[in-house]
Amino acid sequence: MTQLISIGVYIALAFASFATAAPYSVNDGAKTYEAENAVLSGTSVDTAQTGYTGTGYVTGFDEGTDKITFNVTSDATKLYELTIRAGAIYGDKRTTVVLNNGISSEVFLPAGNTFVDVAAGQVLLNEGANTIDILNNWGWYLIDSITLTPSKPRASHNIDPLPRNPAADSSAKALYGYLLSIYGKKILSGQQELSHADWIGKQTGKTPALVSVDLIDYSPSRVERGTVGTAVEEAITHHNRGGIVSVLWHWNAPAGLYDTEENKWWSGFYTRATDFNLTTALSSTTNTNYTLLIRDIDAIAVQLKRLQSAGVPVLFRPLHEAEGAWFWWGASGPESAKKLYALLYDRLTNHHGVNNLIWVWNSVLPEWYPGDATVDILSADVYAQGNGPMSTQYDQLIKLGQDKKMIAASEVGAAPLPRLLQAYQTHWLWFAVWGDSFIDNPDWNSLENLKEIYNSEYVLTLDKIQGWGA
Repeated sequence: MTQLISIGVYIALAFASFATAAPYSVNDGAKTYEAENAVLSGTSVDTAQTGYTGTGYVTGFDEGTDKITFNVTSDATKLYELTIRAGAIYGDKRTTVVLNNGISSEVFLPAGNTFVDVAAGQVLLNEGANTIDILNNWGWYLIDSITLTPSKPRASHNIDPLPRNPAADSSAKALYGYLLSIYGKKILSGQQELSHADWIGKQTGKTPALVSVDLIDYSPSRVERGTVGTAVEEAITHHNRGGIVSVLWHWNAPAGLYDTEENKWWSGFYTRATDFNLTTALSSTTNTNYTLLIRDIDAIAVQLKRLQSAGVPVLFRPLHEAEGAWFWWGASGPESAKKLYALLYDRLTNHHGVNNLIWVWNSVLPEWYPGDATVDILSADVYAQGNGPMSTQYDQLIKLGQDKKMIAASEVGAAPLPRLLQAYQTHWLWFAVWGDSFIDNPDWNSLENLKEIYNSEYVLTLDKIQGWGA
């Protein structure tokens, strides 16, 4: 749930005034634009770090309003691949790219001791003048240049025909088959929490096809403090009206909750709120914390089996956003996270016989990927303003799964506009907007945009998917 971390790192969108610079021109071939020749706002040119091209690079990303602006002209309205040559010499970083003061995308810059080329998705340039801004976001990185290359048509998908679990039940197979039938042709509208889905129905006249629920309050370390989960009932309600259900689990740490004024027990899924160490817990099958992991998985199995008994197939997205390390299941690094995912898959599938699940992996970085054998769908959580197509993460997931896995925007801050999805050919299977402060916040989702999205022929709503499992 990216919404729970500081949103400030995602929305550094204040613009300082700047002088007009001569525009670059993009025609048929690739073109590189040196950052030192762009318009700088709060940033500066330096030459201390070796490995740059041109006459220098841009540094000084240390304030929220710091940015670079590239003025680019194009001879036609055209899609281009954007590459950023950057140096994340102070550790992993994230930057924000904004096209023409509108749609934004977040780009991950991997740590390294020199400059590297980072794929940053696509930009749809208008004929004539355009601006490409690189905003501070996490800050403390170096920008050497950007390169724009005309995009090639996307290749055809080659998706796995069946779920990976050979014992998947008929409901899971039916859902997977339906998703396969619409992939690349339509997108399922989705919303976190049933109440927000119903709110959308009142605002737009259309209800989301997919509702996502959270098993957070079934975590044993929360139940022992009095929480009572309602997610299963909400999932069954949406299923019974013909909808599709997605499930995530903010897994409150099994033990070691600080429960201080700064880090209450109910924030125990955060790394900052617990001393639970995953690597230590997984070091043997006899230590106390390992047995607590099993206890928690078994508790969640009870809830998933309730859904299985009710005939509800589930898009199950465990260990989400592990690569961010802000949740304890990602804090020990990729190897421990993958080992926990394997344990979770084995315990639920082989021990408990929970076979109504379609397994959704939620990370874009290759080193975190648990492998094709236990993953059905790849996904990303994207919190970027402007209702854009999220092409950066889409391209990363296409590469990660070699286009054999369907791809979903499992959590978003801003619902994507269908016309941009189609223009960029980003074939997201579904989107699900987060709840409070996002779906009901016009800075992220204006009512005008929501009406456009929910009344688009490209977008599948609850009324359009009735009978999907037949």
